[in-house]
Amino acid sequence: MPDAQRTAPTADAFTSTFPLPPLADQAERLIELGVPALTGVDAGELRAYAEKAAADAPAGSLLAVHPDAAPASALAPLLRLADKPGFVVVDMEDADSFAPQGVELPDGPFYLAHGLDRGDHMGNWSPEEALPALTAAGRTPLLLTEGIHWLLQRPEVLERNKCFMTIGSRLRKPNGSFDARTPAIWISNGTGRDGRERKGAPKVGWCWWNNRHTWLGFGSTTGRNG
Repeated sequence: MPDAQRTAPTADAFTSTFPLPPLADQAERLIELGVPALTGVDAGELRAYAEKAAADAPAGSLLAVHPDAAPASALAPLLRLADKPGFVVVDMEDADSFAPQGVELPDGPFYLAHGLDRGDHMGNWSPEEALPALTAAGRTPLLLTEGIHWLLQRPEVLERNKCFMTIGSRLRKPNGSFDARTPAIWISNGTGRDGRERKGAPKVGWCWWNNRHTWLGFGSTTGRNG
C-alpha cells in the first residue's frame, strides 16, 4: 500500500458508531455474565462504583475491571456471537502475561475508558505504524481486556472483516525486548486448530507487530479515569 494511504489520522477521524449503555446497566451486564464470580471482584462494589462514576462520566464511557482482577483468559469465554462462546487461541496460552504498555491505568479494581473507536480507517496498517499515529491523534490503544469488555457490552462491535487489534497490551520477554505477537480480537473461520465447531465465534488471537491486515483496525480510547 502506498504510504500516502497511511497518512496519520486526525482526532476527528475517530468516531465510534456504537453507543454504550449507562454505567449502571453495564455493571448489571457484567454481574449477569458472572464476572464477579469468575474474578472475585465484589458485585456490590461494582454497582456502587458505576453509580458514583455516572455522576460525571463522559458520555460513551466503558466500565472496565482492571486486568489484574479480571484477566483476559477469564473474560474471553464470556464473549458471544450467535450463541458461539469466545475463546483464546491455543498458541496464546500466555494471554494474561500481555500487560499494559505505555498505558497508565487508574488505581483500584474498576475504571472508565472514554471515546472508544474500532479504528476501521486504519485497516492494513501494522501495529508498528499504528501506535505513533494513535499517539499523534491524542489517543492510546486499547488493552486486550478493554477490547473484551467493549464486546461484552456491545457484541455487534465485532463484525466480519471489521475487527480490531488491542496493541496497548504487550508481552515483554526476559531479555527486555517485546514479543512480536500483538493481541487482536476477530471472528474465527473455524479452520485449523480453532475447530469447525468454532466457526463464527469471537476469537482472541494475535498478529505480528510488523504485519498488516486489511480486516483489522486498531481499537483506541481518548483516555481513562478511576
